[in-house]
This record gives sequence, C-alpha cells and structure tokens, in this order.
Amino acid sequence: MQTIVITGASEGIGAEMAAQLAQRHGAQLSLVLAARNEAALQAVAARCQAGGAATLVVRTDVSDPSQCRALIEAAVARFGRIDVLVNNAGMSAQALFAEVRPEDLGWYEQLMKINLWGSVWCTHAALPALRESRGSIVAVSSLAGLVGVPGRTAYSATKFAMTGFFEALRAELKSAGVSVTTAYPGVVATQIRHRGFNAAGAPAGSSGLKEDGAMSVEECARLIIHGMERREREVVMTAKGKLGRWLKLLAPGAVENMALAALKDEVKPR
Repeated sequence: MQTIVITGASEGIGAEMAAQLAQRHGAQLSLVLAARNEAALQAVAARCQAGGAATLVVRTDVSDPSQCRALIEAAVARFGRIDVLVNNAGMSAQALFAEVRPEDLGWYEQLMKINLWGSVWCTHAALPALRESRGSIVAVSSLAGLVGVPGRTAYSATKFAMTGFFEALRAELKSAGVSVTTAYPGVVATQIRHRGFNAAGAPAGSSGLKEDGAMSVEECARLIIHGMERREREVVMTAKGKLGRWLKLLAPGAVENMALAALKDEVKPR
C-alpha cells in the first residue's frame, strides 16, 4: 500500500492528480488530500474512493506551519507511512511592480508563505517518514520559476525560490534514497490566475496571460505523475519552456521578448 500526500488537492492540478492516481492504483493507494476548502476536498475524495483508493481529508492552510505539521501527523497516524509528498498548493499573482503601493507590499510576503514556505514546512515535517520509505518529493513550480515573467515579479520570486530550495534538497537527500522531482507547468487551463493577487492584494478576477493553447489540467497532471513515478529530476512541460530555458543562456533578450509577448496587451508595461 502506497501513501501519497497532495497539498492544494481541492481543485485544478492537485485534484486531477489525485483522481488519476486513484484510477491507476485503486485499492493499492492511500491518498491524503489537503487544502483550505474542505467541502471541495470531500468531493475529490469521493471521486478517488470510486476508483478504489482509501482517502483522508485534512483541511490545511499551508501558510500556517502548525497546520503543515498537523497534516503530516494525521497522514502518518492514519496510514502509518508516507511514500510521496506532492507540494502542489500555491497561489498566483499579476501586478506590475511599479503599480504596487508601499502599503500593499505585504501580499508579496503572504505569497512567499504560501508558495515557498508551505512547501518547506510540509517537506520538513514529512522528511522522517520519507527517509524511512525512501520515498519521493514532488514540487509543483512553474515556468515562471525558470524565466522571470513581467507582471509576475512576486510569483516568479516564489517559484525561483522553490527551484533553488528543491534543487539543493535533491542533492542532500540523494544518499538517503529520497527523490525530488520539480515540475514546471506553463499556462494550464485552471482558475489559479483569476484568484491570485492583483496590485492591491485583492483577487485579480482575470488572467493577465494569453491563454489560447493552454495545456489541459488532465495532461499537466499526467506529465507530473509520469515524472514522479520515474523519479525524474525535472519535468519541463512545453516545447517553448524547454527552448526558453536554454535560450536564456544564449540570448536573454530574446527570452524577455518572449515573456512580454505572453502578456495580454492591456497589462503590458508602458
């Protein structure tokens, strides 16, 4: 029996990963589903149970370290082990830095608590169990964690921080047999950008990125699971993302132009 903990599991990529894993592994799988919206988590759990998986729902705000510890303690108490921790919980943001008022900069710190520190706190709490199982850690980052995206200074900062943290942790855990996979989705067809912060720290209500050709959440989840089960170091999901990563070394100005081109005209800096 394998136990997988997924944060941010109430919708989007996390919910779809849970459903696909339940379909693939059925009764051989225990899923611990964490997010702030307990009602939505229960709906995801019911979908997973229909596939044969055992489930545990734990309402969790990953920006609170005590709740991260409680999540991991509940998982071990219920299932006795953790084989995989998927750090998927996250929040988006869209704001030109010059348009953020000094009194509103606090949401930059809050975003870091959710995207970086939530992953750090959950990982630290789960580490003894993962070392015991020689398990796997998955960090769901973003292409914005490889290439700085204009209008997303706060979001890119959190995702670059995740990239550095998990890259260093991968080396630290190599001898312990614990794998670390960092996933870098591009634009995925979810509501994350609509619910992220705007310049004033309120919900944006819309996406600042061009979303035609966005990857389906089903395909994104499938690619992350594939990389996780193969214990791959990184999963860079799009051809443009792979190109941009290497082009950044050779022609950084071209990459900046590509990033600007991804923005809707009404949110581009002038």
